[in-house]
Amino acid sequence: MTTTLRIITICLLALISTNSFAQNAHFTTSGTIEFEKSVNMYALLQKRINKRNESYMQPAYESFRKSQPQFKKLKSELYFDGDRTLYKPLPEDGPMNGWFNTPIVQQTNTVSADLSTGASSTAKLVYEENFLVKDTLRKINWKITDETREIAGYNCRRANAVIMDSIYVVAFYTDQIAVTGGPESFTGLPGMILGVALPHEHVTWFATKVTDKAVTPKELAPPAKGKPVNNKQLNATLKEAMKDWGEYAQEELKGFTL
Repeated sequence: MTTTLRIITICLLALISTNSFAQNAHFTTSGTIEFEKSVNMYALLQKRINKRNESYMQPAYESFRKSQPQFKKLKSELYFDGDRTLYKPLPEDGPMNGWFNTPIVQQTNTVSADLSTGASSTAKLVYEENFLVKDTLRKINWKITDETREIAGYNCRRANAVIMDSIYVVAFYTDQIAVTGGPESFTGLPGMILGVALPHEHVTWFATKVTDKAVTPKELAPPAKGKPVNNKQLNATLKEAMKDWGEYAQEELKGFTL
């Protein structure tokens, strides 16, 4: 065999191998994802200490560090099938010990998303009141980077964004799951979001397990209970309720509207 013929043969074999891989590659479109939310409680508490309150907040912070773990862990599940997703929290193992239990350290949302129409329906628990928020999905101006990492066995690519004017978001998505959804209200990347970090809010959501399986319409059924509102109406209600809360109102609002 001549050198030229050998090169042609090698190229043909490589082409056949590549085509075979593409034909056999499996892209998940239906299944469930288990997520773990992790909140750095020490960092959140420390951030609340200032010159006006340090006389009582610093001792409270030190007491909390002695009696509570640094990270609060919460579980949730995401069901997905094509253009439909349903994200819901799982019950906590036990009540939070201590007094610092603001919205950002809880799981208050069950989120149904229709990715084809951009519609969302969210059951949101605000203290003791249930709201049913029907609106459009949050539009996020993602900037995709070249950074990658593996999450739950999937190769993921990093994307960055800013939401709510000031909250920096880092997300990791995989195009091996051909659904543009994600945990909570994070969507809009060319594949499933398996990891989200809000570095300055000290909160992360990362997938721990992905199960490729058929999902029933019942499992994707959107929430139906709660006082009907849209996002604008809910924000107005929250601001009115917290108008006398001073410096803590903004953090509470942020937790409820993430």
